[in-house]
Amino acid sequence: MRVAITGAFGFLGWHTRVLVRALGWPEPILLGRADLAEPAVLADRLAGVDRLVHLAGVNRGEPAEVAAGNIAVAEALARSLRRCPQPPKTLVFANSVQAGNGTPYGDSKAAAAAILADAAAGCQLVDHRLPHLYGEHGRPFYNSVTATFCRVLADGGQPEVRDDRELHLVHATDAAAALLDAPPSGVWDTSMPALRIGVRALADRLASFAATYRGGDVPPLRDRHEVRLFNSYRSHLFPTSYPMPLVRRADGRGELVETVKAHGRGQTFCSTTRPGVTRGKHFHLAKVERFVVLRGRAEIRLRRVGHGEVVCFPVSGKEPVLVDMPTMWVHDITNTGDDELLTLFWTNDLFDPARPDTYPEPVAEAAAASA
Repeated sequence: MRVAITGAFGFLGWHTRVLVRALGWPEPILLGRADLAEPAVLADRLAGVDRLVHLAGVNRGEPAEVAAGNIAVAEALARSLRRCPQPPKTLVFANSVQAGNGTPYGDSKAAAAAILADAAAGCQLVDHRLPHLYGEHGRPFYNSVTATFCRVLADGGQPEVRDDRELHLVHATDAAAALLDAPPSGVWDTSMPALRIGVRALADRLASFAATYRGGDVPPLRDRHEVRLFNSYRSHLFPTSYPMPLVRRADGRGELVETVKAHGRGQTFCSTTRPGVTRGKHFHLAKVERFVVLRGRAEIRLRRVGHGEVVCFPVSGKEPVLVDMPTMWVHDITNTGDDELLTLFWTNDLFDPARPDTYPEPVAEAAAASA
């Protein structure tokens, strides 16, 4: 499946790129504002593409700028499609449930859909009307109220609720799966199941997560939306809040460290690793995973999928700390000591071989390639 994505560098664009990688499809063609400004060049880049996912648009700003921006982006793409020698087989438009609602944003999204329909003579047009989206690394005070609340809590504040209305929240990976028509073989759901929750209830739930997690305890994660809300909150903590120190208790019998206190279910296991050996080299879309080194020395490395910067944490069993792997970050752990490394791992869910939610990718090599 050859995919091209406009607006590829935004919030939903990044989640869509990550899912393409998890699916094992070829790297998508990434299209930004500069590409849309060159119709002839864009037409050549789109030739022969299986699926064009149109995410680019304007959703914040002065009303007139929002309205004009969405229409201008659609018209630019339409000009390129008309010049394309081999149009994409499918054009997917990330529309909004607000389309045609009488607001500058809603009416401009409806107008954009009409412009694309007129230009999509050589391809199938799929018009997806998306509700409010949330997910990891959302831009606070811009993408969604969820991202704003997560950022405020991560900074030690308390969310302020001004308009307590019901929200229909869909996780960005589910939206990406619908846009890509992804096969039903992973943790995503193309039906985009929505969490119906009031703004105040959302603030309270995230605040509860923050209060429980402040000492390293994992809060109850009773359904898939709670897992994803927790992962969204954790994305705003990383990397500045890690590693988290653990309390070592000792008496005449020996020592004790409480490594995981989960207010719900989970799976715990330990492993030994020989000197110089590396484990991991993968990322997860939904799984919450904790590393705690109990004996030996190691280095934990992480890199956000699609980015080049590598975050490194040296850890030791002499001073136990926890590092929880953020979702959609490639990670590994290497024994940097002279003796055998003993590491405890915990995940929030029981391992399912049919849906392991584990996608292989090296940390250092991929980082060097994208640098």
